[in-house]
Amino acid sequence: MFELDTTLPAEIVPLSWLLGIWEGSGIVAYKVGDETREYEFGQRVAFTQDGTPHVQYSSSTWLFADPEGDAAPDDALAPVPTPLFSEIGYWRLARPLGDADAGPGMLPGLGEPVFTTADEVESLRTADGAFELEVSIIHPGGVSELYLGEVKGPRIDLATDAVVRTASAKEYAAATRLYGLVDDHLLWAWDIAALGQELRTHASGRLARIE
Repeated sequence: MFELDTTLPAEIVPLSWLLGIWEGSGIVAYKVGDETREYEFGQRVAFTQDGTPHVQYSSSTWLFADPEGDAAPDDALAPVPTPLFSEIGYWRLARPLGDADAGPGMLPGLGEPVFTTADEVESLRTADGAFELEVSIIHPGGVSELYLGEVKGPRIDLATDAVVRTASAKEYAAATRLYGLVDDHLLWAWDIAALGQELRTHASGRLARIE
């Protein structure tokens, strides 16, 4: 049973069900041309909070078998998991930033914050009962994503508003992500448009809270 931390900043409450360490597994199944690249992976995700009005995010994944799908024989020692992919990011409610918010850079805020109570945060709720989100995620391979979306109860829908790639990064154009809390598990799905393909199914997972 998840219990809400009453010391959380008011702006974090709509995202509070994400907070913690989650671990589980998932499947990659991405079709490139006539070939479907499919394999299982393990995953560990952390959503943490440090008193500021945003959630810090990190994810690391590893292969259960090699990319060809060859698992260890029953009488062999289990193979050492192969690191697959990691990413980090920041999640926050979408709202105009004011003088009381820190930045740009390391400049401290000035004056009193505006959104410090539940009623003040409630003013950010949309007509359909959701809160709009801004999510920044960085991949180690030279890709940075800016997602816009919404959280409505225990469900989050995100779509890229911008993708920035370094000159050496692999081709990656757009993505959508879906997160939901179902039977105390975090379920997610990630569709991408990459390697010349249109937006399509890429990966999904099911995670259990371990902390």
